[in-house]
Amino acid sequence: MADAKVIPFGEEPRSRRAARLGGAAGAGGGASKASKSSKAAKDAAAKRSKERGKSASSQPGTGQQSLSSVPDQPDGTRVDAAGEVRKPGPSRSEASEPGPSEPQPPAAGADGVRPGADGESEAEPGAGGSLWDRRLAQGFAFLRRRVTGDYEVDEFGYDKELTDQVLMSLIRPLYANYFRVEVKGIENIPADGGALVVSNHSGTLPLDGLMMQVAVHDNHPAGRHLRLLAADLVFMLPVVNELARKAGHTLACAEDAERLLQRGEIVGVMPEGFKGLGKPFGERYKLQRFGRGGFVSTALRHGVPIVPCSIVGAEEIYPMLGNSKTLARLLGFPYFPITPTFPWLGPLGAVPLPTKWTIQFGEPIPTDGYPPEAAEDPMLMFNLTDQVREQIQHTLYKLLVQRRSVFF
Repeated sequence: MADAKVIPFGEEPRSRRAARLGGAAGAGGGASKASKSSKAAKDAAAKRSKERGKSASSQPGTGQQSLSSVPDQPDGTRVDAAGEVRKPGPSRSEASEPGPSEPQPPAAGADGVRPGADGESEAEPGAGGSLWDRRLAQGFAFLRRRVTGDYEVDEFGYDKELTDQVLMSLIRPLYANYFRVEVKGIENIPADGGALVVSNHSGTLPLDGLMMQVAVHDNHPAGRHLRLLAADLVFMLPVVNELARKAGHTLACAEDAERLLQRGEIVGVMPEGFKGLGKPFGERYKLQRFGRGGFVSTALRHGVPIVPCSIVGAEEIYPMLGNSKTLARLLGFPYFPITPTFPWLGPLGAVPLPTKWTIQFGEPIPTDGYPPEAAEDPMLMFNLTDQVREQIQHTLYKLLVQRRSVFF
């Protein structure tokens, strides 16, 4: 049996293919027309591709011809001209917006300053400089006014600008961070008009008056200033005299108190004086005698309310164990304190103990309902003096019961 030639499926001999194609060409009919229509379709497709290339090259910012569009797949993928499958990326608007997991920078305030990562303020670029630059500029402006004398001082020597920007800034760390003063009843101080604040006095050194002054200024909604009446000794010391005048203190006399009340100021007085300031540690929080009631007479003359004030925490800053009367007479002081640290540790003994303070302003006692001649009635003055003293003493006991510890 002769060997049969195996022809693969789908192939045919060249001779038979050529004969078939020749016969088809000889027919001169439908095959030539089909080839012509196929060629015309290819030419039309090439022409459309050239036109799209020209339109893409004419667009600004593009230097390459656009490829023919390929239909998107159901999952959003696209097949490019090279046959590679590309996944859709985020649009330009979506890429510019931070996602929900990305932290957004905090918004800046009206002054162009926004809080930084560490809690401090930092300025936005182009917002007129950083916060420290503005503070430095304010400091230079303050110094320029100091040098040129372009600042105001009242008839008592009170310098409001110096007190607010310098003196209060020096006392405030001691007030807020060291003694951690807690203020209660600040709403009992009137928002306008005069008033007389009467407080207990203690602590060996008069730091309680300074803390009360900061408490009124920093906590009152109207930002009022407390004008303290100080003893004569304060204005006899060289440096303390000038600082006390600049801070708004004045002599503890009826004339100065009446002039301040007439101007609608808040006046602070501590009727115990040196008897309360220099009392021994064993008599702490026991009020001494309130004098002859001169502060009540002043309040009655001007019809201003009396606001009792109780201070807890000042008694323990310098526990006074003794009093050297000999040294007190030599130095001209009302007393010379001996504490567990002073004078044994020298200057270090003058550092106060970090006690926890509470300052409470009680309900005001009105005086505007009395007739003008009531200021000359001694019985009325004594009764009102005892009423103020008893209210302060009762509040002291109440605060001591509520206090957890001397230092906390």
